[in-house]
Order: sequence, then C-alpha cells, then structure tokens
Amino acid sequence: MSQPKLQAVRNPRTGQVDYSFEVAAADAVAREAARLRAGQPAWESGGLAVRVAVLRRFVAALADRRKELLEALSVDTGRWRIANVEIDSVAGMVERLAGDAERLFAPAGDAPTGFPGIVATPQYVAYPLVGVISPWNFPLILSMIDSVPALMAGCSVLLKPSEVTPRFAVPLLRAVADVPELAAVFGVACGPGSTGEAVIERVDAVAFTGSVRTGRRVAEAAAHRFIPAYLELGGKDPAVVLPSADVERTAATLLRASVAATGQACQSLERIYVHERIHAALLHALTEGARRVEFNYPDMHRGHIGPLIFAQQATTIREHLADAVAKGAHVDCGGEIVELGGGLYCPATVLSKVDHTMRVMTEETFGPVMPVMPFRDTDEAVRLANDTVYGLSASVFGADRAEAEAVARRINAGAVAINDGSVTAMVHDVEHDAFAFSGLGRSRMGPAGIGRYVRRKGIFVNQGCALDLAAYGEGAPQHAG
Repeated sequence: MSQPKLQAVRNPRTGQVDYSFEVAAADAVAREAARLRAGQPAWESGGLAVRVAVLRRFVAALADRRKELLEALSVDTGRWRIANVEIDSVAGMVERLAGDAERLFAPAGDAPTGFPGIVATPQYVAYPLVGVISPWNFPLILSMIDSVPALMAGCSVLLKPSEVTPRFAVPLLRAVADVPELAAVFGVACGPGSTGEAVIERVDAVAFTGSVRTGRRVAEAAAHRFIPAYLELGGKDPAVVLPSADVERTAATLLRASVAATGQACQSLERIYVHERIHAALLHALTEGARRVEFNYPDMHRGHIGPLIFAQQATTIREHLADAVAKGAHVDCGGEIVELGGGLYCPATVLSKVDHTMRVMTEETFGPVMPVMPFRDTDEAVRLANDTVYGLSASVFGADRAEAEAVARRINAGAVAINDGSVTAMVHDVEHDAFAFSGLGRSRMGPAGIGRYVRRKGIFVNQGCALDLAAYGEGAPQHAG
C-alpha cells in the first residue's frame, strides 16, 4: 500500500512552510463522492424547510467554532479583519438564499400550453452531486458562495479548496460534523489540480472560481463528461471618471475598491480612466490617499494591506510594474514589493502616463495597483473600458446619474456600479452574468444562484380528449411543435 502524499503549505506572513496536509487521491475522491451520493436522495426529498433548518444549525456550529476557524483563516490569508467578515457572511448568505429558494420552489399550479386541453406543471430536480472548486483569496466565503446554494437546492456537495489556503478546511469540517444531516451530504477533498480533476470526474455539475487558464481546463473536462460548468473567472475592472465627478469622494472610493483585500479580488478596480479636465486633481488626491495606506505588519489587527497570499502573485505584479515603467509609465506612489518578516507586501501603488501597450492595463494584476489614464470624451472612455478580454464588473463616476448610467449601459461587463466600486463584493441579491473571459454559465447571484443547481422538468397533462391516430396519421394535417 502506497504512502499518502503530503502537500506543503506556505505561511503568507512568514514565508515559511509550516503546514502540510494529506492529498486526496483519485480513489479517495471516488469513495467520498459515493458516500455523498448515497446521502443525497433523502436530503432532497426531505424538503426545503428541513434543508434550511439544517443550514441554520450549520451557521450556529460555525459560531461555536469561530475561534479556531478565525485562527486558521488568518494564518491562511495573513488577514484578521477580512477573516472575520468571511465567517460573518455565511449567516446572511443562508438567510438570503432561504428566501430565494422559497420563491423559486413555491408550489406552481397548472399553466396552459399552446395546445388545447394540455396543461403543464414544473418540477425541479437537483443535480445529485455538485463539485465546488474554490480559490485562495477568500477561502471560506468563496467555498460557501457555491456550496450553500447547491445544498439549498437539494444537492450533495464535494468541495475542493485551494491548496494554497487549506488550513480552514479542518475547522470547517468539524463544524459540519456537528450537524450530522449536513455531514451526510457535504464533504471536502483537499489537494492540488489533480484532486480537482478527480472531483470533476465524479460529479454531475461543477462550480469553479479562479483563473481563466484553469477555468478553461475545468470547462473542457466538464464538456468531455457533458456536465454543466459554472465558471467565475478573472477581471480587469475599469473605472470611468466623468468630468462632473466629485474628485475627493471619487478618489476615496477608487482607493478602497482597488486596495481592499490587497487588491486580491476579482472585482477589484484595476484600470482608472479620468476625463482630462480633472485628471491632474484626481491623480493627486488618489496618490495622497495611497500614501496613507499602511501594511497590517507587524500587527495583523491594524493597517489596511495584508501580505500577498500566493507568493507567485508577487512575480506577476513585479513583471507588470517593470513592463509599465520600461514603456514610459510614471510611479506616483509605491511601486516595489517589499519583504517584511518573511512575507511579501505590495504597497498601494499609483501609476500615471500609462497606455494599453502595457500589461498593467490589459492583464489581471491582482494587487493594489492603480494605473490612471486620461481620456478626451465619452466615446474614448467607453472604447478604452471595453478594450479587454474580460467583462466581470466596472464603475462609472459622475454627478449626473443619467449621464453616468448612459455610459454604464455601453460598458461590456456583467455589473456596473455608479459612484461606487467593487459593489458585487457586498451586494449578492441581484442577478448578473460575466461577460467574455470573466465567466461562463448562469449568474451565481440572485435567484439564479440556486436555480442553476436544479434541472427543470415539465410535466404535461392532457385534460381533454385523447388524440387518436386517425387524426394524426400521415394522411392528416400535422400540428408542428
């Protein structure tokens, strides 16, 4: 019998490898999938009210294990404040989805069809087993954001967390074990990409959050098995600042939406286009604000910016900055990765004199970097905002709502905020789709967040006369469906 393979894990605050876990091999994934499948029929047939009650008990179990979960998340990510937010968000998520599920699964009466005498009634059938492959930047919330709606829909769930931030899975599973009904339908398989591949081979639908490169592999593997893949991928979110915008308020919002979570969020603002009339004033205000941003070092409980969770991300940021400077960009603030206590930190960085020949304007940087570029008129602003392979979200700033909304409607992105930024990190009850390379499949927000985990069956009832063969033989006129 072969020895289990161990995966080493780096601590983002110290840079040291101080943790390891046993990798779930393909046979272990198969056994866990079989266990979860066995529990799913009773979970679905038990009804929505039972599922809601169980998930509320799960929220209580998370609260009971808050201390150990918070400790694991803070070590995983090097963040304290956001780790608290991740834990607190689950309760609100369960309540919001409970309401969505009640509306979606409300009993529906017969609906007439276009054929006389035939009525139809719907049935929702859950996918028996959903695989959730989550990323490293928000380990808990981005595991739950797909797991909870799938569970609410009546599915079993097999979660594959990121191998970069796996520590939280231990207290999470302890909380799950405190709720036996949930433990029967929720499992975790930890490991690298090979574990994710094994999960896709065993599930009926897969939800993935991560990079475009890996998302494409997930989509191809799912297509090979003819199962749906719901992909939430990268972004290069633009902000368009119109000449009527309030400079100070806009600068403060741009800073928060670019730097929060160290810019390690798919909906972080990564490109800023400012009308030439206020470009200098906005650049000055943004730079002054960025200079006041502090690292959460040495005290994790203080400051604004944590360490880069994934060490490889430091390489990407360095490359983007070096490329921009080589092509003529000016560093107004920040600009260099620094090492503190073994962790890698990127200061809030403002760039000017940028253009679209630079990688920092076209590729996902995933860090607290704010390139600022002027534009002459609205048509140019829209053209620049849409010059991207991504289309996750965007922002428009201006004093006139009608003017700002007109610009927002021309931007190719699934969610556009007016006079705010990164709103989709806070507002989850409005359905919106990802455009272009930013995703695939139905929205994870709003009622669709549950609806995508069920198949829709139509039950047709003939309440009239029998349709005989004489009326529908080859010699008679046919009713074309």
